[in-house]
Amino acid sequence: MKNGIFEKVWIPQIDKSHTFSIKGRFISRAMTKPEKYLLSVDAGIRTGLALYNGSGKLEWYRSHNLGSMASLRKVAYSLLRSIDELEYIVVEGGGPITNVWLNTARKLNISVIRTDAGEWRKELMYMKEYPNSQKAKDSAIKLSQKIIDASDAPAFNTPTHDAAEAILIGKWGCKKVNWIQSVFLQH
Repeated sequence: MKNGIFEKVWIPQIDKSHTFSIKGRFISRAMTKPEKYLLSVDAGIRTGLALYNGSGKLEWYRSHNLGSMASLRKVAYSLLRSIDELEYIVVEGGGPITNVWLNTARKLNISVIRTDAGEWRKELMYMKEYPNSQKAKDSAIKLSQKIIDASDAPAFNTPTHDAAEAILIGKWGCKKVNWIQSVFLQH
């Protein structure tokens, strides 16, 4: 808290109705200088999302089934616009779904980093933790829970594998943009 002054911070949530509009809630927190943010995306129709602040701390995470490309386009634009000071987006994936996120970010002048599972897993996981897709997802859930526990992010439940991978992608992204010096995860 700085001189008892607080700001209201918008925490976005994606509306599950057919409109796919962004809804959310305000929370109060002590005012500080404007924060910069990094959003990580495990791209797919079932999409994992995680937001990190400029100190490399997890702010929130979630997973959404966006249903269609049309819904994805609406949600990507609304979500990226709703995060003030969003400096980076790190997207894992390929094809048209990934391109929606990357193209939307570029239109909004947000710096983009594209990765694949093979790249970030090599830095965050032991090879024995990702010999196959299912083992990699299980390992991601366990490791992401440690990041959640060390953060101030609301933790309502165990993350799905999509959200878990987004959490790990975001931590890797924070190191990539030099917001943190290293990533140490207790395995």
